Amino acid sequence: MPATVGRRTFAFAPGHVTGLFVPALSARDPRGRGSLGAGIVLEVGATADALVEPSRPESIAVVDAAGRPLPLTLEAARHLVPPGSGGVRIRVHHALPVGQGFGMSAAGSLASALALAALFDLPHRRAVEAAHLAELFGRGGLGGVAAILGGGVEVRQRPGLPPRGRIVHLPLEPPVVVGVMGGPLPSPRLLADGKFLGRVQEVGGPIIRRLGNRPTPAQVLRGSEQFTDGLGRAPARLRAILDGLRRRGSWAAQGMLGRSFFAVPRRPGALEAALTFLRREGIPARAMGAAPEGARRLRGVPSPTPKGSRPLPGGRLGRARGGRPRLPGVPRRGSGAEPRRTDRSPPGPAIGDARRAGADASILTARPSRRRP
Repeated sequence: MPATVGRRTFAFAPGHVTGLFVPALSARDPRGRGSLGAGIVLEVGATADALVEPSRPESIAVVDAAGRPLPLTLEAARHLVPPGSGGVRIRVHHALPVGQGFGMSAAGSLASALALAALFDLPHRRAVEAAHLAELFGRGGLGGVAAILGGGVEVRQRPGLPPRGRIVHLPLEPPVVVGVMGGPLPSPRLLADGKFLGRVQEVGGPIIRRLGNRPTPAQVLRGSEQFTDGLGRAPARLRAILDGLRRRGSWAAQGMLGRSFFAVPRRPGALEAALTFLRREGIPARAMGAAPEGARRLRGVPSPTPKGSRPLPGGRLGRARGGRPRLPGVPRRGSGAEPRRTDRSPPGPAIGDARRAGADASILTARPSRRRP
């Protein structure tokens, strides 16, 4: 359907940190390829601003907030923009650093695809598939698009997009502290390295099998620590910071694939201890909540970051600061809200009502329900 003159749409996709993974690329249908593993979907991510002007010459331009081209996102866009649409321009704002294991490539591609689907009245599933295939064949990631169709802690139990893939989403109450320690790592090069992927399979396979069919957030976080330690890719300085965070009462692991880390407090007082430690060490970091839901179209002009979050100009992390962030994605205790499973059709729904929470980690032992959502 042709778009109206000057029509503009917005969409958002959350960021994501991968704690552990193993490649799963044997499916004949690429929509069933990706990875097994687990991570945390973050409340901040990428926002796409898409504009179509039918009166302009036919073209597609996709850039970030600084005007730099985004080739993987452009590839997804080329599969969605109908011939004869005129000029299509997409600008993507990344709220976290690119190339540091925060899933910004997948988030930007999916947000852009959803914005284009809204512009041209395309099926939601087609947008998700275009983003997934662009990331897969461009080696931007393995399963990042599937992971951010829902919120909270995600566990990829079967690779690929739903319904071929199956992703369990678990509520996460404590905040997530994320930080960066060095320049970005090129995902395409690492994901093309057979020796590296073989080591990932060797280390990650047994950990993922131990998660079983009904994992808890605590098991995922412990498994992420084991994966970081077993893979041995963390530089010495990052290794020392992870050890310091663990000694102060947090689960802490390297963000895959980046020179970054994430930490989740596992006892009262651990959040404040972690932020104080990072501030003293001069490490750029911030605390945030898990995402309450997955990628979606936005109504109206969005703000760069969710209400209650501190802005990240230029996708930079601020210095570690104390205080309690707003923590979306948490079901109210006793409300009957259950974890969600995205093994049938995207997108994953919201996990539950937003609420404030401290460092109480009791919800980390909650298991997913067997009942269908």
